[in-house]
Amino acid sequence: MKVASFTVHATADQSIRWKRAAEAEGHRSAGTWLAAAADAYLRVRARAGQPIALAWHLGAFTARLMDGREVQVRGMVSPPFGTYRGNSHGPDGNKRRTLVHLPTGRVIATLRSSRQCRVLAAELAPVLLRGELPELAPLVERHVRESV
Repeated sequence: MKVASFTVHATADQSIRWKRAAEAEGHRSAGTWLAAAADAYLRVRARAGQPIALAWHLGAFTARLMDGREVQVRGMVSPPFGTYRGNSHGPDGNKRRTLVHLPTGRVIATLRSSRQCRVLAAELAPVLLRGELPELAPLVERHVRESV
């Protein structure tokens, strides 16, 4: 398991409260308690249907195109999503961007900008976490309509 470290600045009063809460819940340190609290917060946001902030970076991934071909494309990635320049027929130099579901390679939507793809991905993330795939269509349709 990969581990990341974070430094959290707190007031003396916050530190006391956090240490007490961690001890009361059986955590060995305030750090493990903070990690559990942050995860719980994100799960509540996802269940409430609120957008989840996604961290995007440059990368390569596979997209399944309309004709069934699978092609390797470069673009922005924030699992479980990726975006590339082009449309559902493949990458090209146009300004449109395509949002892809990385685990399946399925094209979700082609929109005007990468910003619109990121907004749609943030709205879709909680729906995917809850496993409510039938609800994807109305969200995608609204974003496609707004991008025209």
